[in-house]
Amino acid sequence: MLKFHKVSEERWREDVKNFPAKYEDIQLPHRATAGSAGYDFFIPFSVSVGPKQFVRVPTGIRVEMDPGWVLMLFPRSSLGFKYRMQLDNTVGVVDSDYFYADNEGHIWAKVTNDTQESRFLELECGKAFIQGIFLQYGLIDGDETEEVRTGGLGSTDSDPAYVSAEEPAEEV
Repeated sequence: MLKFHKVSEERWREDVKNFPAKYEDIQLPHRATAGSAGYDFFIPFSVSVGPKQFVRVPTGIRVEMDPGWVLMLFPRSSLGFKYRMQLDNTVGVVDSDYFYADNEGHIWAKVTNDTQESRFLELECGKAFIQGIFLQYGLIDGDETEEVRTGGLGSTDSDPAYVSAEEPAEEV
């Protein structure tokens, strides 16, 4: 099973108390065309990210996957090309057991505008900004890991700051 869900409204309110975001602005990811490999994720609020600034984006999305699957997250190609938009962890990795984490498996993205041209990255509410691709993976013989996830995002990092840089990003 591969299925996107919204986080609960209670979880959303807890995670976005420092953000200009509304629950009704959360959109489930979907593919733009029949040939698209990636599921577009839509930003649930507008933000302007200046050169060398970043923004942490709560997507409001969680994903249910059978064991043996992973969701990989990448910047949308056009935003990477135009602004050198990057995910700060390079590629997001969402494991199948993250769905059951204490934070409901709420997927966040930390996005940096790494432009060399002094351009602002304008992310408008409801526009696609990252994409997720599902992949199956294998395990080596003798893998007997039985640990169970309890923590959420980063499991030890609980700082949900909105934006950071020398100059804060501006709401659009």
